[in-house]
Amino acid sequence: MPEPTYHMRLREREITDQDEMRSILSTHDFVTLAMCKDNSPYLVTVNHVYDPESNCVYFHCANAGKKLDYLDANPVVWGQALEDRGYVEGECDYDYRTVQFKGKARPVTDLSEKRRALEMMIEKMEESPEQAKKKFIKASSLDKVSVYRIDIEHMSGKKRVE
Repeated sequence: MPEPTYHMRLREREITDQDEMRSILSTHDFVTLAMCKDNSPYLVTVNHVYDPESNCVYFHCANAGKKLDYLDANPVVWGQALEDRGYVEGECDYDYRTVQFKGKARPVTDLSEKRRALEMMIEKMEESPEQAKKKFIKASSLDKVSVYRIDIEHMSGKKRVE
């Protein structure tokens, strides 16, 4: 059965520009992922990198744990990146931009893709990425970390900006 479609109640807050949504995903350090296993929800925040060429999000994690158990049971996730622009004094409101996305998560098993995803994450986070890449991305250490890829199927956005 297809999912019902919903409209945004406050249309003036809807982000329809795909480039703006991609920019939010690209520039923010964290996304929060919602997962479900055995009808039990789980929410986790991860650092990530958005790959605009593949329209996917990469994140890394340990090789075992609750997150992987949930993803193995059900690879469908909802994610959100939030740009908190702060409280608006006298308005009882916040300025923000947010992007929500739906996709399927899968482990990255191809070593060249895994290396590329880790390099992209380091380049996003580190001031001196070349030093960090030499230190952390070695052929001998690639099996010590899991990298997941979320292929985005749907994206929507909302904002309240003065």
